[in-house]
Amino acid sequence: MGCCEGWRKAMPGESRKQPVILVVDDEESNVLLLTRLLEQAGHSGVLGTTDPRAVLPLYQAVSPNLILLDLHMPHVDGFAVMERLRPYIPPESYLPVVILTADIAPEAKRRALAAGAKDFLTKPFDATEVLLRIRNLLETRRLHRQLQEHNRLLEEKVRERTRQLEEARIEILERLALAAEYRDDATGQHTHRVGQTAALLARALGLPEAQVELIRRAAPLHDIGKIGVPDGILLKPGPLTAEEFEMMKAHTVIGARILSCSRFPLLQMAQRIALSHHERWDGRGFPQGLRGEAIPLEARIVAVAEPSTP
Repeated sequence: MGCCEGWRKAMPGESRKQPVILVVDDEESNVLLLTRLLEQAGHSGVLGTTDPRAVLPLYQAVSPNLILLDLHMPHVDGFAVMERLRPYIPPESYLPVVILTADIAPEAKRRALAAGAKDFLTKPFDATEVLLRIRNLLETRRLHRQLQEHNRLLEEKVRERTRQLEEARIEILERLALAAEYRDDATGQHTHRVGQTAALLARALGLPEAQVELIRRAAPLHDIGKIGVPDGILLKPGPLTAEEFEMMKAHTVIGARILSCSRFPLLQMAQRIALSHHERWDGRGFPQGLRGEAIPLEARIVAVAEPSTP
């Protein structure tokens, strides 16, 4: 007794309305008994086989909602069937496997539960018990899937809300950078142009387009630390004293602190740029005196883009 081709076409996974129940027992009389009992109770999606070797192909073909599985069978016993099924059952899913057996020894039960069984039906079968246990397990599966869907929707909402909050944070930081730029640039457009120039350079270097876009958005924040530099220094028309220059250099550290502690790649890159865009290849830059490739690539790009951008 096995599965006909029509079942494979009629049972497209979870899209069907009726749950599919797979009955596996090497004695055809047991398969017929359970199939008839379930069908009389209104379960139209009942599939039976006497060959345990057919369980895996049947599972892959029809994705049953519940399996009634005999424990002691020739060729492949119930333990081996569950072991074969295990790699194909997603860890987040709930597939009720009910063991059919006259063997109720505690060790057999423990072994079956460890292999993935969810319940037991003892031979000879009690019709009422069979139907109640199957009803309860199918309801548990339905609630499990409902909970999964609820969790998925919640996770989507959390991700979307997190994205919105991060976008709002980025916008605030961009406006802060613009405010800092307005202090020594009448139009406030310099930072935007630096981003465009940096993106052109990054693309010319052959960087992936996603990284180019990150640089385009992160580069305008390079001088956000100027918000913490006094006007008397930032707007001083003449040369700065040594002490004043040290205060001016601090805008790199201030900017990095403003941009710190983010989990998002954009602001992490912006922090590296803010801190290191005044470093120099020969190590004579500030604030850390980095040299060569120790300087983050995006900071090197902005270091070239910034002075060459009007």
